[in-house]
Amino acid sequence: MFIQDAHATVFAVQPSTRGHLESGDTPLYIAPNGTIRGFVDYRVRLPNESSSGNRTVEWSLAEHEIKEVRLQKDGETIARTEGSHTPALDYRIDDDWSATLSLEAEIHIRLKKTIQTDGINGTSVDVVYREETRNVSDSVDVEIYDLSAYPYYAEYPNDDAGVAIFQSRPWQGYTLTDEGNASVRGVWRFYTARNTNWDTLVRSNRTDSAEVESDAIPVYVHAYPSRIGPRAEPVRDGPEIIDTWGTERSSPLESIGENVTIEVVNQSYETTYGVAVRTENVDREALHVAGIVRGVNASIAEPDAGSERQLRRSNLSVEVLQQNQSQARLRIELRDNETGAPIILNDDTRRYLIGGSARNGSITIADQEVETNASGVAIVTITEPGIYTARYHPGSWLGHNPAYVSDTATARWHPLGTINGWFDLVFEAGWQFIPFFVMFYAGRRLLRMLGPADIFQRNP
Repeated sequence: MFIQDAHATVFAVQPSTRGHLESGDTPLYIAPNGTIRGFVDYRVRLPNESSSGNRTVEWSLAEHEIKEVRLQKDGETIARTEGSHTPALDYRIDDDWSATLSLEAEIHIRLKKTIQTDGINGTSVDVVYREETRNVSDSVDVEIYDLSAYPYYAEYPNDDAGVAIFQSRPWQGYTLTDEGNASVRGVWRFYTARNTNWDTLVRSNRTDSAEVESDAIPVYVHAYPSRIGPRAEPVRDGPEIIDTWGTERSSPLESIGENVTIEVVNQSYETTYGVAVRTENVDREALHVAGIVRGVNASIAEPDAGSERQLRRSNLSVEVLQQNQSQARLRIELRDNETGAPIILNDDTRRYLIGGSARNGSITIADQEVETNASGVAIVTITEPGIYTARYHPGSWLGHNPAYVSDTATARWHPLGTINGWFDLVFEAGWQFIPFFVMFYAGRRLLRMLGPADIFQRNP
């Protein structure tokens, strides 16, 4: 083979971001439209000049070129360009989740072989051409970062707005207003670092090779889960994060370079694929969802079941149903404040999970947790007198439609609230005073026996 040390090496794919999901899982996310840059080089080995008798053979390089450079996706050519040592190919990839990109270069050389023969009648020269073509390639596994976000909205009874956005890949966050002064972001933060594999290159010839410093070094953006965690801005009077959800993963600390100092999580974390907030104002037309790859912002997609979630007021009431001197039964009723329909806590027909874990909701009273029946009613027995407050803890609008806001109701119970209770009180008090009456009577009789006869008739 005359073509030696040939290679085609991927220099960089841009825009892109290296995601550090966990140790051993660091996918390269690339934009659907971008550029792949490479480096192609080779050398040509010419045979030595040889002589045998009156015959001399010489070799020379007639021509050489990088004929073409191609970009392939999973074996299919999607872009090509004329040969270059530093090719740059623009690409466009639609409707793909992941792929293997291959940079392939076709190298062609033409050698001239001159054969000189000395004879009696003079010297004859014959020329023969030899051609050789070689394809070299390099591949990189990528994930196409084509971001689509699915928003859900709810309106609280006090006119606050609820917004939840879900995307099944790491994403940066979203802004809620056109001015961008209200925003929320997930767990992901960024740093930039060079690819140290390109710090030096090897320059070689037929007899020797040496390391030289590279004239160009690719720099990549890296995304990592931060200990700072999800944040909303402004901090004091901005949106309130009410829930986040995602996939539980282990720390990617081992995948971070030893010379990189960042606040990466050092234990398991949640990827925050979904973030829900409560805020005073939201401009739905100005909602902007930013990804972790430069220039890639999410297109807003309408969920199949619609983006609007109903969030209503609830009406909780509690009353003493039955009572006696030792216990009371409380009747708790929970209804829709607008329609009057009973609210059934364990109702699968209202459950529609956006993300995270859903809970049915509950009512707490007297250190007990109760659920309503099909009529929206629950019965609780209490044995200690006092004031009892029932509180409705609703399931989130992220898991129910319609969903409800919390409500409270209060009931008071004491045994004196019944006729039997008063009778028991008088009876118990009388029973407790019997020893005092006995002592008083005995003392009076003793004074009559031992004291003057007129001790109880004497005027003061």
